[in-house]
Amino acid sequence: MRDSSHPRPIAHRRALTVIAALALSLSTLHAQDIAGIWQGILKAPQGTTKDQRIVINIKRTAAGAWQGMAYNLDTYMPYEGHATTSMTLEGAQLRFAIAPIGITYQGDLAASGASFTGTLTLNGAATPLTLLRVPADAAWQIPTPNAAMAATADPDWDVISIKARDPNDPSGNQSMSMKGTQLVIENRSVEGMLLFAYGGHKKQLIGIPGWAQTERWDIRGVPDVPGSPSMKQAQALIRKLLEERFGLKLHKETRELAVYAVTVAKGGEKMTASAGDPNGTPDENERSNGGQVTMRMTNMSMAEFAPDLGYFLDRPAVNQTALAGRYDFQMVWTADESHAPTDGSAPPGIFTAIQEQLGLKLEPVKAPIDVLVIDTVTQPTAN
Repeated sequence: MRDSSHPRPIAHRRALTVIAALALSLSTLHAQDIAGIWQGILKAPQGTTKDQRIVINIKRTAAGAWQGMAYNLDTYMPYEGHATTSMTLEGAQLRFAIAPIGITYQGDLAASGASFTGTLTLNGAATPLTLLRVPADAAWQIPTPNAAMAATADPDWDVISIKARDPNDPSGNQSMSMKGTQLVIENRSVEGMLLFAYGGHKKQLIGIPGWAQTERWDIRGVPDVPGSPSMKQAQALIRKLLEERFGLKLHKETRELAVYAVTVAKGGEKMTASAGDPNGTPDENERSNGGQVTMRMTNMSMAEFAPDLGYFLDRPAVNQTALAGRYDFQMVWTADESHAPTDGSAPPGIFTAIQEQLGLKLEPVKAPIDVLVIDTVTQPTAN
């Protein structure tokens, strides 16, 4: 009679085989290498009018963590990458976030290891996104920014064309970017161009006609100096465009207006002193996604910051901080609550954000401020 108190040799070997296979499977899954280039089409997210090509380069850090650099090739700055602030691969599930611009992604890795199927969420709005692994020679090309225009250059226009925007076009998106040698301005009103060219708030524009506030224009021009203009050079180009093609004539006056005074909050400023050139120009990047605005500034003085801030307020802003240096900082706030996520993740409004994130505050006061008085502006001359 067989002693049944001991395992049968064949059954024992089978159990060991199953355990070994399971361990091998788990080990392979855990060691899945996702380093490389992944890309996919994001179907027209909320607030946009076209599909967007997304590229993500994933690599391992020296510490063994996953990290990605994401590009949107259909924005006005396609060469600007955004580093993931977190990225994990647990089993077959990839999760990553890009906190400064309100993006999260969750996707499942296919058994082949060639694709992730998941959802990208931007400020609470979820859109399906499948990412495919591609070899470098088949990946969409990430553009490189143009070389900077000579810092001492005072550019004018070599060639320029102006086209009225279709008034029935529902798109509210506005942009200005370099495309090759062309400076391209899309969907801008004269009022918008004035505010960009001179800074300040629309309440500082006196005598502007109604059509200059409502009619929008698409403009393509080639500056007579090669390279991408700095902010100040771009402002000079727009001023010359308005003078030469829209017949703009204006003068400055000082008037007392209702404004917001930008002051230092109790506890002091929370911005980082800039290591940039104290006599240099600031680098500004403002981005709106849904109901959220992200403002990133480097080498920025408070005298330059206050007029920019006024763009997002119902009245101009003036600097009363007494801060003389230049600073690097980022501020994120909710500008449109109707598009903000409702799960508690939305950033605060601008008045709270400036105090919590920058250590500044906005106080409503009346103060003398420069205004632009429009003497003449006309419909543009023919191309």
